[in-house]
Amino acid sequence: MFDYLIVGAGFAGSVLAERLANGSGKKVLICDKRPHIAGNAYDFYNDEGVLIHKYGPHIFHTNSKDVFDYLGQFTEWREYQHRVLASVDGMLVPMPINLDTINKLYGLNLTAFEVEEFLASKAEKLDQIKTSEDVVVSKVGRELYEKFFRNYTRKQWGLDPSELDASVTARVPTRTNRDDRYFTDSYQAMPKHGYTRMFERMLDNPNIKIMLNCDYREIADDIPYREMIYTGPVDSFFNYRYGKLPYRSLEFKHETHDTEKFQEAPVVNYPNEQAYTRITEFKCLTGQEHKKTSIVYEYPQAEGDPYYPIPRPENAELYNKYKALADARPDVHFVGRLATYKYYNMDQIVAQALTVYGKIIGMKRKEAAVAAVASSPATTTTTTNGKTKSNGKLPATVQVTGNAVM
Repeated sequence: MFDYLIVGAGFAGSVLAERLANGSGKKVLICDKRPHIAGNAYDFYNDEGVLIHKYGPHIFHTNSKDVFDYLGQFTEWREYQHRVLASVDGMLVPMPINLDTINKLYGLNLTAFEVEEFLASKAEKLDQIKTSEDVVVSKVGRELYEKFFRNYTRKQWGLDPSELDASVTARVPTRTNRDDRYFTDSYQAMPKHGYTRMFERMLDNPNIKIMLNCDYREIADDIPYREMIYTGPVDSFFNYRYGKLPYRSLEFKHETHDTEKFQEAPVVNYPNEQAYTRITEFKCLTGQEHKKTSIVYEYPQAEGDPYYPIPRPENAELYNKYKALADARPDVHFVGRLATYKYYNMDQIVAQALTVYGKIIGMKRKEAAVAAVASSPATTTTTTNGKTKSNGKLPATVQVTGNAVM
């Protein structure tokens, strides 16, 4: 008998599995439809030996010390501050827009005070800020909106910014100084040995069993458990009773090049001409030294794995119908981006999972995050559908299979 069946081995499911096992001594079974743990943060060494992120770049940043310290039990951190360039008018300029962006784009030599006046002269005064377009034009005006935001948003979301909630572009700041960091959070770092290794250590407990290549519906009636934690799409859980919740998806095109460096920044955005939105060079993120380099192109699309909930009023209304169904299921905890139909950064998902654990045991989140120092994992293998393969260092206590609990 398992105390918990956890659906999904990404951040939400894995944090809760770790806390329930290490913090409360509960027996946990995690199942995931994919052939690996770590969800969209999954990384691995490709055939050329370069560490890459299978589902696009994942850069960890947070202002929450308890979240950072919690994850720090399972990984050493490599300090990393993310920087992005945008390809505009045949130039590569800093993104988010800052003082250097304006000076380079317009051939000017403005000071921080002068660029503030420059942007104010371009900004449009609006009585209400309702859409993503409103957010941008009210800050930097229509010309910069057209150069940096409109086409990028159209590609990313399949909608014009005038059709999207203000929250989409409100996430991107505009600066009047030379700060070219993409994020300004207090804690910015990458797991020193990758995300997958961090997840492996997180799940290193004899009370945690994992089944990969496994749809939970195939086992839910056969394996006894007391409660469920569900991190998958909430509409799927209820068999699309009210219809599908809309998402945007991505196609990733990975390439390895016989050169040490491919581009001038870890990420280069392409808001206008190309079909892809950005190119990421992974060695810049991971700090790996290698004679070759691996990159990924991102092509947004309507169909495929659900990545981004589309923030529109009618979608929020549809989700609220599913939330009412979820609220009526006290035996199931709905956690994470897909289960709550909300765009979360990684740290926010960890915080949400810790909060849920705290509610389960009657503690506040910071108290719930306190855990014993993770032990060093031992070398082992992963068994998937009877085929054994090595994937670096896996916890000795974690054994996985597609058709049986080990």
